[in-house]
Amino acid sequence: MTAIIQAAVEGITDEAVIRRLIHHVGAEPGAIHVGQGKSKVLKGLTGYNNAAQQSPWLVLVDLDQEPCPAQVKRVWLPSPAPWMCFRIAVRAVEAWLLADVDTLAVFLGVPPKCVPVQPETCPDPKAALVALAGHSRRREIRDAMIPQVNSGRRVGPAYTSQVINYARYHWQPQAAARRADSLRRAINCLQTLANQAKSRLV
Repeated sequence: MTAIIQAAVEGITDEAVIRRLIHHVGAEPGAIHVGQGKSKVLKGLTGYNNAAQQSPWLVLVDLDQEPCPAQVKRVWLPSPAPWMCFRIAVRAVEAWLLADVDTLAVFLGVPPKCVPVQPETCPDPKAALVALAGHSRRREIRDAMIPQVNSGRRVGPAYTSQVINYARYHWQPQAAARRADSLRRAINCLQTLANQAKSRLV
C-alpha cells in the first residue's frame, strides 16, 4: 500500500513542487491546501498540526527575508506533531527549482553557466528565475516568463504555467538537493514521514 501525505502550501507553483516531492519519496499526495500566501498558511498551521497528530502532513512556506529558518521555525511551530513535516524553503521555493542547474538550463534554453550556482544565497530567487528566462534562446520562454514593459507585474503572463510544467515533468529533486540544503532537509524529512506511514499500513 502507498502512504498518503496531505499538505499545505502558499500557492499553486508550490503545490506542483510538493506533489513532485511526495511522488519522489514513493508516496501519494492527498488533499493539498493552497493558502494564497504565507500568512494564510501560517494562520492555519495550528489546525494542520492538530491534524498531524493522526496522519502525515507536509507544510511548506518560504523563508523570504526572515534571518534564520531555525529561529522562525521554533516561533511558528514550537511543538510539531508526530506526523508533521514542517519545512521552510530558503529563501523561496524557486531556489529549489534553480538548484537543478542542468535540467533548468535545457528547459529555459540558456547556458548552464548562467544559472546561479548557490541559489539559496539569492535574495530573491523568483526574480533570479525571471531574469534567467530573459537570457533564453527561445522566444516562447521569454514571452511567457518576462513581464511586459509597463505592466507593473513581476512575472510574464504565462510564468506560473511554465513553472508548474517544469516542476511536474522536468525538475529532478535529487539533483537539486545537492545545491539547496533546505530542499535536501525537506526530502529527508518527507522520506522519513513516508517510510513511517508505509510501515503503519503493513
